[in-house]
Amino acid sequence: MRNRKMEKRLALGVLVLVFVTFGQGLAQTKPKPKPQIKYYTVPVNSVWRVRINQDLNSEKVRIDHHFTCTLVDPVYSKNGLMLAPQGSTVTGRVTNVRRAEKNGKPATMDVVFSGVKLPNGYHRAINGSLTDLSESGGSSNNEGTVTAQKTSHRKAKFIGGGAAGGAVIGAIAGGGKGLAIGAGVGAVTGAITGRLKKGSEVKVKSGTEFGVILNQPASFPQYRAG
Repeated sequence: MRNRKMEKRLALGVLVLVFVTFGQGLAQTKPKPKPQIKYYTVPVNSVWRVRINQDLNSEKVRIDHHFTCTLVDPVYSKNGLMLAPQGSTVTGRVTNVRRAEKNGKPATMDVVFSGVKLPNGYHRAINGSLTDLSESGGSSNNEGTVTAQKTSHRKAKFIGGGAAGGAVIGAIAGGGKGLAIGAGVGAVTGAITGRLKKGSEVKVKSGTEFGVILNQPASFPQYRAG
């Protein structure tokens, strides 16, 4: 009987020793650190080419109306890494609408851009404004990024175009001339000079391309599909 008791005590002691040793091993095992995500900065004044996905009409939209655009050209980092691929969705919002007036003044519409969603589901907030895509408005580098040279390029709005539903981007400051981006905008001059005529409404057709200029830098990780 004594031998059996001794054997049980010895076995119990061995088990306790095993559990204590195993527990110490777990305590000493540190969890592996998660890999850090590296972010790349898209600088302020960078201009993205986008294509609007819906019609915008000053007769129908109201302040705070939301719309989306599709990124036409990919966005790259300075060292050539893709950050936002073609087809990403850029979200915009109408901040002010003024209807056309009978003295020939065309309608105007102010918009801002607040975010971009990539095809893999990644979403990033941005602070962007409307701008034109004229070559004189900025310089481009070998990564395909366009940078505007004048701050007045971010102070732009849509103004009413011609009867065919065109649109004009007009600068608020700097005395810049509007850039025609739609069909039939040549009629806008006649509409303005005809003081008894009502000015043209803003009619931005789905598929119209224009620029989004960044008011603040935006950071993205390297894009990875899925």
